[in-house]
Amino acid sequence: MNAVSERVKEIVRPYAGRPWELIQALHRVQSALGYVPKEAQEVVAEIVGVPPSQVRGVLTFYHFFRTRPSGRHTIRVCLGTACHVRGGERVLSALEEELKVKVGETTADGKFTLEVARCLGCCGLAPVMMIDDEVYGKLDPKKARQIVRSLP
Repeated sequence: MNAVSERVKEIVRPYAGRPWELIQALHRVQSALGYVPKEAQEVVAEIVGVPPSQVRGVLTFYHFFRTRPSGRHTIRVCLGTACHVRGGERVLSALEEELKVKVGETTADGKFTLEVARCLGCCGLAPVMMIDDEVYGKLDPKKARQIVRSLP
């Protein structure tokens, strides 16, 4: 067993035999590792007492779980109705081009992960993106590119 598996065993031990606490166990693993890798998924399934397919189902159903490492900055472009109508797709396309990644991917340098959101709750500022915990509104492709270029 490798170091990641051993660490996950320690993290998940309080949830042993408690399948109803699968989501909490996965949250703890992600908090510790930054994401839930395949090897961790198998350990969680075994300890919590659920099939690996159930772990995978939970991870892919809930948007807040990650199965791959993410960048230092997470960019979420809103594609909710107001943002879509006001150009959210153009902002997203500009960022994909600027960063040379598609949605769900991380830049080669590990600096950015690009995601979409269905609503960030800032409809009056549409189109909107959120980088880490900061909201940027009234965007156009040029402004979005400038913001990303200015980040450390």
